[in-house]
Amino acid sequence: MTVELKNKKADATELATFGAGCFWCVEAIYKDLRGVTSVVSGYSGGKSVNPGYKEVSTGNTGHAEVCQLSFDPAIISYAGLLEVFWAIHDPTSLNRQGGDIGTQYRSVIFYHNEEQRKIAESSMKQAAGDFSRPILTEIAALKTFYEAEDYHQDYYSNNPSQPYCSVVVGPKLKKIREKYKDLLK
Repeated sequence: MTVELKNKKADATELATFGAGCFWCVEAIYKDLRGVTSVVSGYSGGKSVNPGYKEVSTGNTGHAEVCQLSFDPAIISYAGLLEVFWAIHDPTSLNRQGGDIGTQYRSVIFYHNEEQRKIAESSMKQAAGDFSRPILTEIAALKTFYEAEDYHQDYYSNNPSQPYCSVVVGPKLKKIREKYKDLLK
């Protein structure tokens, strides 16, 4: 499948919330896409109220590191965002992405309405053929999104030479930029 960009004007933006491992990677990738107007790193899916990074990092809060995207559906569809989602991480790994291990790094799609739920479920079925193991991505209604601390926002852009960024985020971003070069701003 190829993501299709649209050329018409929309009256409003929509929200999408995805967890695909460390939010630094997810944020860096999605902020480069045309039609994505903002990307905010944060936490969702747990029981703690107003969690912080140290608390979420323990794995005991139930929250996942996620990014909440504002996007213009007249330029890029929710299905298009999901196509990129399946490409940026391993949705067949339970509670881990590479060296990041714990429920806070799980693969998760938090839908904002029933239409998004249906599109996410359909997209997951379609993506299943691209993987040799079953997809373990959680699909759940978004209840609450908590914005991460300021220093996590725009992390890769502000810290490209930080070791995790240069070893993990940079190479992943390069791969996705090559694969989806037609979608870049």
